[in-house]
Amino acid sequence: MTAAGRAPDPVAARPAARLDALIVRDFRNIASADLAFPAEGVAIVGENGHGKTNLIEAIAYFRLLRSQRGARDRDLIRFGAPAFHLEARGTGTRAHRATAGVDRQGRKKVTLDGGEPERLTDALDTVPSVSFSPRDVDLVAGAPAERRRYLDITLALTSPAYLHALRHYRGALQRRNAAMREVSRGGGDLASVAVWEPALAEHGATLVTHRRAWVEERHEGFAHHCAAIGERGAARLRYEAALADAGAADDPRAALRAQLERQRAHDVRRLVTHAGPHRDDLALTIDGHDLRTIGSAGQQRTAAIVLRLLEATTHRDATGVAPILLLDDPFAELDRRRTARILALLDAIGTGQCVLCVPRADEIPAQYTRLERWRVRDGVFTAEPAA
Repeated sequence: MTAAGRAPDPVAARPAARLDALIVRDFRNIASADLAFPAEGVAIVGENGHGKTNLIEAIAYFRLLRSQRGARDRDLIRFGAPAFHLEARGTGTRAHRATAGVDRQGRKKVTLDGGEPERLTDALDTVPSVSFSPRDVDLVAGAPAERRRYLDITLALTSPAYLHALRHYRGALQRRNAAMREVSRGGGDLASVAVWEPALAEHGATLVTHRRAWVEERHEGFAHHCAAIGERGAARLRYEAALADAGAADDPRAALRAQLERQRAHDVRRLVTHAGPHRDDLALTIDGHDLRTIGSAGQQRTAAIVLRLLEATTHRDATGVAPILLLDDPFAELDRRRTARILALLDAIGTGQCVLCVPRADEIPAQYTRLERWRVRDGVFTAEPAA
């Protein structure tokens, strides 16, 4: 049975992405760093605020071409510097050499093996990675937008069809909302709003269909992983779509178009498009109880970690390449037994290179003590002598 089912895959001989070298200039608090990464990865030790998370963010930048923490590009530039520059050299990545840079005016330049991609979206996921951190609890405890973003990133980076539909859906949604604002000012009519609805229905149906298929494929894995980590209740993953029309599951395009038409006048009064996948949610429950509202802190942490595990296996299954694991103090506030179970799951799904960041050396799990160890202080990384 696959990782999508009740049990994870055993470790398989799959190719894995590997970051061989990273050059960082003026990114966050890192003024200058030229780093060579061992094939297995590295454990980075340093007090909070000295640059561990900033390095993780620099590596992850080559996945989304923006901050995984939601910061504006210009806010990533070190104070007083005119721009930041990143260069990654990898094996098993989409390009052997990739660069990314942004200046104070917000101009961004990306290259892959020396050439500029036709579109920035062509350079997404150049260095594939999945990040784990305590902040991931927002995936469970946060607003529905957090879970929609999780779905969009997971699916857009593994399905060109989903990425295409997402780009066009967002464009049509912005234009419909702009048309509604124009109508409210007396400068248009309902026809100018309706003209965007066929595109919303077409591309929105693609998003809904892919999301439902992903949940159907992964919900058993979600339940299995939660149980393996230590949850005693029955965990469930469910997609909640706003489409309530009869037959919506069979023909989401027709259902969405009908709902947009039916709610058009109401939407114009409220200046919000109420129907569509931008309003949907990923429901996470244990024994039928919503983890967002009544789940314990431990249950929320467990579910968030499992979502990241599913993200990693989705990428591996879709591309054939295991992503780099970026572990930013992910086991904080977890007991040793639960940590050991999570690490066993990571081994079982077959992962590759790992970059682990912890505040103290005694927080490095036994499984990762084999990794080369670096220290970081004030944005400067130094390798510790081998024991």
